Amino acid sequence: MDKNTLIGFLLILAIIVGFSWYNKPSEEELQRQRAYQDSIAEIQARKSVVEEYSVSEASTAKTGATADEMGIFANFAQGTDSCFVLDNGKIRVNLSSKGAYVSEVEVKEYKAYGGSPLILFNKDEVDYNVILVTSNNRIVDSKDLYFQGTQLNDSTVMFTLPVADKSELQVFYILPSNSYMVDVYMNALNMQDYLSQRESGLDMHWSVKLRQQEKGRKFENRYSGVYYKYLGDDVENLSNEESEEKKLSSRVKWIGFKDQFFSSVLIADDYFNGVALKSEMLNSATYLKDCDAEMIVAFDPSGRERTHLRMFFGPNQYKILRSYDKGVDSDQQLDMDAILPLGWTIFGWVNKYIIIPIFNFLGNYISNYGIIILLLTIIIKLILLPFTFKSYMSSAKMRVLRPQIEEINNKYPPEKAMERQQATMALYNRAGVNPMGGCLPMLLQLPILYAMFTFFPACIELRQQPFLWADDLSSYDAIVSWDTYIPIISSIYGNHVSLFCLLMCITNIIYTYINMKDQPSNSQMPMMKWMMYLMPIMFLFIFNDYAAGLSYYYLVSLLITILQTYIFRWCINDQKVLAKLNANKNKPKKKSKF
Repeated sequence: MDKNTLIGFLLILAIIVGFSWYNKPSEEELQRQRAYQDSIAEIQARKSVVEEYSVSEASTAKTGATADEMGIFANFAQGTDSCFVLDNGKIRVNLSSKGAYVSEVEVKEYKAYGGSPLILFNKDEVDYNVILVTSNNRIVDSKDLYFQGTQLNDSTVMFTLPVADKSELQVFYILPSNSYMVDVYMNALNMQDYLSQRESGLDMHWSVKLRQQEKGRKFENRYSGVYYKYLGDDVENLSNEESEEKKLSSRVKWIGFKDQFFSSVLIADDYFNGVALKSEMLNSATYLKDCDAEMIVAFDPSGRERTHLRMFFGPNQYKILRSYDKGVDSDQQLDMDAILPLGWTIFGWVNKYIIIPIFNFLGNYISNYGIIILLLTIIIKLILLPFTFKSYMSSAKMRVLRPQIEEINNKYPPEKAMERQQATMALYNRAGVNPMGGCLPMLLQLPILYAMFTFFPACIELRQQPFLWADDLSSYDAIVSWDTYIPIISSIYGNHVSLFCLLMCITNIIYTYINMKDQPSNSQMPMMKWMMYLMPIMFLFIFNDYAAGLSYYYLVSLLITILQTYIFRWCINDQKVLAKLNANKNKPKKKSKF
């Protein structure tokens, strides 16, 4: 290190030492700093002591701060939370005076799995809040206010916040007789001097934890979630399979938290704006999902118009949900029945206009739903009989022509596939056989087959209805179950064996065997037969968790189909069919106009 560098370091060191000495605090400044630190410590100590006080003592100590924070509503920051009950025999609604909200709902005509009362939610599972803005711009949460409650009659409860003489915020809850719908009215009576006149809407928050109400959690979870209807438009929903959040830019008519068989729906008289929805999957033995909604509803702070809402708490039954649209203009209909997974377009139409009316008609006279499903299956089979017969006749024609087709196959080796195909089609044309003739009748049956697939999981009438060994036709009928987790089997198949599903799959294999005997034999058929036998085994894994009523329906349907097949074979003479096809070869062919 040279002399200049050494001098430079010494000068820098001197400057640092001199600056530190010059800025050294005096003894007086040190005392003030120690006093400041001591005061901070004392404040923190006092704060910890205050936090140990009871709620009432703490509230008394903060009266001045509460008055400043809550303005005209400060007098309602303390009180007693009282419960008011509305009960019309169908639902019981508990109303809490703290927050003036629905704190608990019981659907009285149903029971949860296990026999306990069916509670949609209780006070610990619901959160409801309305934000109020005062004239001096204080933001107040309704859930922090103790309303004065009055039971006007058996069907009406009124909550009020009387801020001044003849000036009060009113909330009415009305439960009509024989209804699942609660009317809610909010009114600012002579509150124009106390509420902000710049606010034309109320910010609301509503969230509910969906309880597990059924035996099969996996299946119930698949049909539970957050649903909503756009104003004058379709009903949509958040994902039922995973957590999801969504902000809606369009106006919304209603928001529903749906379980497999029961729903809680908040309905606007006009519409909601600024809607934000969230559905969170819960890893809990008690709850399925945490459903959350934030929205803005129209509100008149001058009190000239009341805000009207409706809340539906009840079963997801098509007849009940559809009844709220009777006599209502199409653009104002709620369409709450759309929360039922009845299938889209034509499949939904089949359910709504064929399956459900027949099912309800039978239910008026028969109490055993196993018998109802049996009769429903027979009726459907009779409706499909012409198509089934036509499909079988097409197969019979193909079967009697099989020797002639095999001759063509022997005449033209595989390398002459084009000539073989042309000769085969020429044979079909001369005999008047359409090789695709059996497909169209099968396609016409698909809407009914798929409609039944969607109908049974949504049919609340089957809930907790026993039949034979099944104690609940809306859930799986386990004859063997286990708690031990078995790799692959438990995750794919489950921890139980459903007997109706097992019988359905065995019957399906038998039906496949019967059909395969009539199929032509060629080099491709072994793989084809293997695939046909594999499908019933796949159904064993798919339907093991499904409703026993669905597997029972498919079982009965397959048994009737097998019976039809043998009746058709007994009635239809293959020799007569072949003779008719040979006669067709000699008939002149009509020329197409094209």
